[in-house]
Amino acid sequence: MNRHTPRDLNDRDLGMHCDISRRDFVNGVSMALGALALPASALATEQALAPPTMDPYPPARLGMRGSHPGSFESAHALRDQKHIDVSGSEKTGEIYDLVVVGGGLSGLASAYYYLKNVGRDAKVLILDNHDDFGGHAKRNELRYQDKLIVLNGGTLEIESPARYNQWAASLLQDIGVDLARFTRANAANEKLYSSLSLRDAHFFDKETFGTDRLVVSQPASRGGAQGRPRRFTAESVRNMPLSERAKRDLVRLDDPNQPDYMPGLSSTEKKLQLARMSYRDYLLNVAKVDEQAYWFYMAMGRGVFCVGADALPALFAWQMGDGGGFDGLKLDPSPDGLLANLPGGQHGRQKESEESVHFPDGNATLARLLVKWLIPNAVAGASQEDMGAARVNYALLDQPSAGTRIRLNSTALNVRHDGDPSSAKEVIVNYTTGGRLREVRAGGCIMACWNMFIPYLVPELPAAQGEALAYNVKGPIVYTNVFLKNWKAFEKLGVSEIACPTMYHDSVALAEAADLGDLHHPRNPSEPIAVRMTRMPGAPGLPKKEQHRIGRAELLATSFETFERNIRSQLTRILGPGGFNAAEDIIGIAVNRWPHGYSYTYNSLYDPMEWVFTETDQRPCVIARQPYGLIAIANSDAAASPHTDAAFLEAHRAVSELTNERGFPFIRENVQQS
Repeated sequence: MNRHTPRDLNDRDLGMHCDISRRDFVNGVSMALGALALPASALATEQALAPPTMDPYPPARLGMRGSHPGSFESAHALRDQKHIDVSGSEKTGEIYDLVVVGGGLSGLASAYYYLKNVGRDAKVLILDNHDDFGGHAKRNELRYQDKLIVLNGGTLEIESPARYNQWAASLLQDIGVDLARFTRANAANEKLYSSLSLRDAHFFDKETFGTDRLVVSQPASRGGAQGRPRRFTAESVRNMPLSERAKRDLVRLDDPNQPDYMPGLSSTEKKLQLARMSYRDYLLNVAKVDEQAYWFYMAMGRGVFCVGADALPALFAWQMGDGGGFDGLKLDPSPDGLLANLPGGQHGRQKESEESVHFPDGNATLARLLVKWLIPNAVAGASQEDMGAARVNYALLDQPSAGTRIRLNSTALNVRHDGDPSSAKEVIVNYTTGGRLREVRAGGCIMACWNMFIPYLVPELPAAQGEALAYNVKGPIVYTNVFLKNWKAFEKLGVSEIACPTMYHDSVALAEAADLGDLHHPRNPSEPIAVRMTRMPGAPGLPKKEQHRIGRAELLATSFETFERNIRSQLTRILGPGGFNAAEDIIGIAVNRWPHGYSYTYNSLYDPMEWVFTETDQRPCVIARQPYGLIAIANSDAAASPHTDAAFLEAHRAVSELTNERGFPFIRENVQQS
């Protein structure tokens, strides 16, 4: 048994025998492909991992999603063998103006910007290794008793839209996004859970505290540290299974009159020390709090960096505003325009923005609107609101007569110039689909995939650029969406979101209340709903990149059965006292597994200060994103930021590089020679 699954909960009690919307998939354990000979064995393996019982509509496919079985095996084989024989590729005869490798938001945006630059008559092909477009911006949906339930399977929200760069903002406007209209339409939803007296809570697990106990948070009082509402008071910690010292420490960390734990130092000197120590070290060794008090802050940073407080600079915790223990330091506030030229919210390095916009399916709405702009007939409806319940006609994504084509289940394995990169007129792209290795040609190629894989796909890149690309080690993350018949247990317990940092999933929350057109969030607890659970696997105590690598290996080696058992056990332990029955109440499970999740962001515990706190061109992301001949690079990795506006900005830059080359081809030869 997993340590997170008590032995008194057997599989039948948990409902592991129940027939729900989850078993139309391959188990999800990573297969050992290191010995495969590309292309035949690996390609056949990918083809075999597409079970015939799958729902024909990709958003409705549940089970193991995200990096689903069949989407990565050939790529991993290439990684292990570092070479592919393309001599037997099927020459399709297809020639495009642009091939985009990667159908995520940056890839879709690259096609958009390219067509805006050169005209809608251009021929564009987008290749993606998954069975759905959007990259991380995908959605899971389930229809139960004529009600459509939808939740994002990856990219969560439009964060800090007021900070969006001009190219990202203009794209949103052009594809029909109206955030103000959406916000007005959902004003009542913002208060839905509070109107039902549902609050945040903490769940104390018996493996850590000796007992299972749910403690619902009391309404926050005024006067907390850094102007925050005060979360911990003597009354709010009274029923927590903590030592008396831990209770006192929690109250102290939230006290605006707490002492200065770094006396005798200036604000600048304090900030420098905080940048060089982890938040865990600050709390335990400087503020000297009890380990049980640290438990409440140990997950800080996981949601944006995929690592917790042990790998989070204490300075980041102060700047993000959610960490306790800083009010007594009297640190000088950061200027409003700090790092304003960098895309994405620079968490921990600039003031946090209070504004974010979450569509019911996250940024999958943006992906749908982009596809609607690129291939109008493929997506039903016309407006932002229509995207909520719209159906996508996947058969129309790759039509020979269309100017823009999106080819799913197609893994690029080799990209190279047809001749010398300084003078070549075309790029050759080899990809696998349906067990076959195929070849297409294009006047240019944009690599809108993960930085760390690009050196394998484009082996002719300069060594220094390849090293810079490999520097980005993406953080693993899991968005687990559990579809329930009702949420009466949440209502009875008085909770909407539960923090449980030492359990298998570190949070459990009702889906954010939001409507979009004909897609309506449930108002009554008797209605079906989706519940989000998050997991960021790693190895606390190790450096950030090592944690990412270990977490990725764990994800790829974990079966869906293990996920399901832990999901059912955890929900039973937390919600059981409210009447939850896993065997009866769960109607669907989607585990959105992203072994290569969030882009690597620079961290002052492990990276040079200049990379972290300036916009220097010496950062690996800048070196990595340089164009090479007819090949440009567009992804959020190129900005060292996991945010959507970063993906859009880098797409615009990559397209500009290719269109500039198209207009001034003589420049390329001079650059290559120099």
